Amino acid sequence: MQAPYFGLIAMSGSPAESVFHGSDVDLHYFDWGSRAADAPLVLLVHATGFHARCWDQTVAHLPDGYRVIAPDMRGHGRSGKAGPYTWASFSQDLAELIDHLDISGALGVGHSLGGHCVTYAASLRPEAFSRLLLIDPVILPPSVYAQERNGDFSGPEQHPVARRRNQWASWQEMYQRFADRAPFSQWQPEVLEDYCRFGLLPDSHTEGLVLACPPLVEASIYFGSSTDQAGADIYARVAAISCPVTVLRAPPRDFAAASTMDFSASPTWDRLATQFQRGRDVLLPDLTHFIPMQDPALVARFIDDPHAQSLS
Repeated sequence: MQAPYFGLIAMSGSPAESVFHGSDVDLHYFDWGSRAADAPLVLLVHATGFHARCWDQTVAHLPDGYRVIAPDMRGHGRSGKAGPYTWASFSQDLAELIDHLDISGALGVGHSLGGHCVTYAASLRPEAFSRLLLIDPVILPPSVYAQERNGDFSGPEQHPVARRRNQWASWQEMYQRFADRAPFSQWQPEVLEDYCRFGLLPDSHTEGLVLACPPLVEASIYFGSSTDQAGADIYARVAAISCPVTVLRAPPRDFAAASTMDFSASPTWDRLATQFQRGRDVLLPDLTHFIPMQDPALVARFIDDPHAQSLS
């Protein structure tokens, strides 16, 4: 059930696009600017396989007056397709972008991979954030990091995500194919449209379009997540974060039984919030891992109100 939003739905229009030339990759980012010099800043970081414009509907539900910045992480969207595709490299990219934009006192919002990276970046740049909103972050139970989770896959090429369809005639074709298929059928149609419209790039070899996050890149992230050192030390970083943190999560996943690609439940440790100095846990029992896609208005409410409660 979607929670109603009681703020003014006032932020609209297309964001400005800019490029940051990082130490080893170019990052594209989108800026919904505000004319007010003291406008509160929100940094939005997307999930694996997604892109910055998946936040459009969340931004549209925010009251006027915010400045919102959303990057395409490396390998995603319009950013450079250069590895390594590790949790640490994504997080270091984010820290570099924070330095480039001279961000301080912002609200850091991250979904899935983005939640992990916002947490990691907050440990590297504590002055950057006044609070964090982590939406079903991929911060797993500590015991899971010690397990081998790649099964029979000897490399990312064998991962099922590497075999995703990558050729499309138009974003409309992609939308029509996904609209009645889980998990996309559970998303708000406008979010799925944004995902498709901005998630394709011209194919250099044909007149068609290809995924802005190539299937092998996405597979490499999933494959590498089980051995990435950033996962092993994330709880030391969590414990060092002193700003208020809200963790939004779907019902927990059974790691012993569920597939790593089962997004009907949450990969987030259900005790994660207790590991932060000032953590708060919000369980959303009616939603899946794709919380921003199912209910962007609810996410906007938690951005706008530090003390928001779930109405699900």
